[in-house]
Amino acid sequence: MYTYADPYCNETDKQLILVIEKYSPTTNPIDQIILELLRFRNEREWEQFHNPKDLALAISIESAELLELFLWKKADEANTEKVKEELADIFSFAFLLAEKYGFDVKEIVLDKIKSNGEKYPVKKAKGTSKKYDEL
Repeated sequence: MYTYADPYCNETDKQLILVIEKYSPTTNPIDQIILELLRFRNEREWEQFHNPKDLALAISIESAELLELFLWKKADEANTEKVKEELADIFSFAFLLAEKYGFDVKEIVLDKIKSNGEKYPVKKAKGTSKKYDEL
């Protein structure tokens, strides 16, 4: 592991040290995933390409690639290995985007579930696909 005193520690390595300090591998699985994504990205010096706009675009593009796997097929005809790959791409870019903004992935997802629970109370929403403003 590099330290700041190490003469061979370049800026990318210093950034990775800060990331490792923030996302300790002992914290939780989501943080472990983010740490590995950042390590992979930083080793290749790709952070320069990972601004919020481009990460959002990448999520959209990967989502379209996922949709393409189902085009003109029944759901059970889609290649599950390719579905898995496209989902991994979507999750990866989503985690990187959340990290860019300093979002806690677990927190924002749980907050959204709570918000949706208020918009879609079980009494009104159970068994229907209507949008909240139509319930």
